[in-house]
Amino acid sequence: MAATEEQQHPVVVPRKLWEHPDPESTLMWSFMQGINRKHGLQLKTFWDLHAFSLENRSEFWAEVLEAANFISEGTYAKVVDESAPVDAVPRWFEGVKLSFAENMLFSRDPATGTRTTKGKEDDRIAVTEVREGGSETREVTYGELRKRAGELAAAMRAQGVERGDRVVIVGANSVETLLVWLATSWLGAVFSSSSTDMGTKGILQRAVQVDPRWVFMDDAALYNGKVVDLRQKMGEVVEGLEEGGCRNFKGVVSIRRFNEARDVSSVQKAVAWEDFLKGKGNKKVPEFVRIAFHEPLLVCYSSGTTGMPKAIVHSVGGIMVNYFKEGCLHEGLGAESVTLQYTTTGWIMYLANVGALMFGGRSIFYDGSPFQPDAKILVQIAAEHGATKLGISPRWLFELSKAGLSPRKMADLSKLKVVSCTGMVLSEQLFEWFYDVGFPSSVQLGNISGGTDIAGCFGIMNPLTPVYVGGTQGPSLGISVAIYDNLAPEGSKGVEVPHGTPGELVATTAFPNVPCSFWGDKTPVASPGSKYHSAYFARFQNVWAHGDFCVIHPVTKNIAFLGRADGVLNPSGVRFGSAEVYGVIERWFADRIQDSLCVGQRRAQDNDESVMLFLLMKPGRKFDRKLAAEVKDKISKDLSKRHVPRYIFETPEIPTTINLKKVELPVKQIVSGQTIKASGTLANPQSLDFYYQFAKVEELVGPKEKL
Repeated sequence: MAATEEQQHPVVVPRKLWEHPDPESTLMWSFMQGINRKHGLQLKTFWDLHAFSLENRSEFWAEVLEAANFISEGTYAKVVDESAPVDAVPRWFEGVKLSFAENMLFSRDPATGTRTTKGKEDDRIAVTEVREGGSETREVTYGELRKRAGELAAAMRAQGVERGDRVVIVGANSVETLLVWLATSWLGAVFSSSSTDMGTKGILQRAVQVDPRWVFMDDAALYNGKVVDLRQKMGEVVEGLEEGGCRNFKGVVSIRRFNEARDVSSVQKAVAWEDFLKGKGNKKVPEFVRIAFHEPLLVCYSSGTTGMPKAIVHSVGGIMVNYFKEGCLHEGLGAESVTLQYTTTGWIMYLANVGALMFGGRSIFYDGSPFQPDAKILVQIAAEHGATKLGISPRWLFELSKAGLSPRKMADLSKLKVVSCTGMVLSEQLFEWFYDVGFPSSVQLGNISGGTDIAGCFGIMNPLTPVYVGGTQGPSLGISVAIYDNLAPEGSKGVEVPHGTPGELVATTAFPNVPCSFWGDKTPVASPGSKYHSAYFARFQNVWAHGDFCVIHPVTKNIAFLGRADGVLNPSGVRFGSAEVYGVIERWFADRIQDSLCVGQRRAQDNDESVMLFLLMKPGRKFDRKLAAEVKDKISKDLSKRHVPRYIFETPEIPTTINLKKVELPVKQIVSGQTIKASGTLANPQSLDFYYQFAKVEELVGPKEKL
C-alpha cells in the first residue's frame, strides 16, 4: 500500500518547553467554566474556548465585558451587527458609556455597581518609576495619582480642553506622562504620545495631523548616560505646529524632568507645568466624562518608514475590553501583579506599560537605556521590585545571550511568572536559550505579535496550552485569524491556505479593537479610496489584511511570524521570510556578525527577484569572501539552496526605528531603484544613503564575484 503524504513528509513537532502546572487555577479556565455554566456547554480546552469565541461572537464579547466589571453607564440592545464584514467597521455595545481614567483609578463595586477605591486604596502603590541605571526611584500611590490627575484635569478644563480635543505628550516613560493621559481621558479628550528621542520631523508628522489643543513636553531627557536639553526641540515643535496650520493649538506645557526646571521663557507659547496647574484657579476637579464605547480615546501612529505615519484612532471601549481579555485572560494579570514593560511612550506597548492599573496592580516605569550601566539592569530591577511580568524584545534577549548572561543566576526571580516578548521575530535558538540558560523553568515565555494597528495581538500566549519552540502559542480569543495565499491578486476574494503553508495573515471577521477611524481620513470610515481602506482592506475583499507573512503549525497551531508580507523574499517563485535567514545568522555567526538585513531586489529590468544579505560585523571582525561562503553554506544546509542569497555585502549600519526594529522595506525599495524620503521615525535615517549604490549592483561586483 502506498504511503500517505503525511507518512512521506511527517510533520516535525517542535520541542515542548513549558506547561502550566495547574491550568485549572488560571483566570482563563475560570472564565471558561463560567461560560459552561451559563450556556450549558462543556468547553475543556483553549481550542474549545477559541472556537466558541468565533462561533458565538456576541455571546463571547458580552461575557468579556461582564467579567471586566467596568464602571460604566447605559445599556446595549445588541453587541454588534454580526452580519457586517470587518471592513464595515461595525460599532460594538452601542449605548454603553465609560471613562478610561475612571476605570484606571477606581474599581466598580460588584455588589452596588458604584465607584469604589477597593483594590485601589489610597495607600496602595500604583507606579514605581525608575530612572536609567536605577539611579533614582520614586513611588506613587493610587491616592496620589487620583489627586494629581484630577488637579491636572481641572487645569486642562480651565485652559480650554473639552471632550474630543486632542492632547499630545512628548515625554519619557514617567509618572507625568501617565498623568497627562489620565487627565486627558478624564475630560473625554483624545490622547496621543511621542517619545523624546524622536526627531522634530517625526513628532510634527504625527502632531500636525491631529491639531492638538495642548502639547506637553519634557524639558530634558536622559539616555545612555547623557542628559539632553529639549528646549530647542520644544521651540521647533511649536513653530512647526503653527506653520502646519494647527488652529486649535494653544501652547506647550514644559514638564520638569530633573531636579530643577529649565527656563522656557524664550520658547514661544511655552508655560511651565507648575504655572499651568495654577491656571485652574478655584475650579473644582471635574466629574469624569464618560464617552460612548466607540468614541476616540487614543491616536497611535504607524511606523511611517515609507511615508507619512497613519494616524490610527482607537476607541475607549475597544482598548479597554480587548486589554481586559489579553491582560487578564491570556496573561493572568490581577491585583497582585507587578509589571515591568520596557518601552518608549511612542510605541503601542506603552499601553501594556500602564495596563496593570486597570486590575489594581502595580506598574514599574523604566526610563532610559536597557543596557545602562550594563545589560543586567532590567533583570536587577525586576528582582528588586518583585516583578511578576517582564515585557521585553527579542533584541534584548539576544544581547543577554550573546553576552553569556543568565538572568536566573544573576538575581532572585522567584516571583516572575511571565516574560512577554514582541517587536520583532523571536528566533528558535532564543526560545531554547530562554529555558536552557536564561530564565527559571517555571516562567512562561509569551511570544506575542499584533501591532499598533489593533492596539493588541493576533498571536499571543495563553495558560492552557504548552509553549513550544518557535512562534506564538496561538491566536487571541475572539479574533478569527487565517492565512491567505499571498500571491493572490490585489483586491481578490483571497484563498485560505492549509496549516503548514506560509502566507499572509488576515482576520476574517470584525472585533472590538479594530480602529474606529484614521484621523482626518475620508468618510464614511474605511470606504474605498480612504487611507484606512487602502491600509487594511484593499488587499483582500472583506477581511483585515495585516501585512505579516506567517505560517500556522499543523500540530501545535503556533503562529510563526516569518517577516512582513511586503518584504517576502520570492526568488524563482520560492517564498520565504527574512526571519528564517536571520535565524541562521544568529545560530552560527553570533560571535562574528552583530546584525543582518535581508531584502529582495527586483528592478524594472529584472525578470526575477534577487536576495541581498547585508552583514554588520562585530567590532574587530572582518568581512571577507570566506565568511560569505560560510554564510551561504549554512543557509543552504539549515534551510535550502533556494534560500541562499545571491549577493552578500558588508554594511556599516542597519536602519532601525527608535524602538530598535530593523527596517527592511525602505532598503528593498532603494536597492530596487526607487528614491525614497527618509521617515522621521528612523533612529538613523542617514544609514539609508549607503544602500543606493546597490541599485546598480552589477557595477559593484564582477560577473564571477557575486558574494
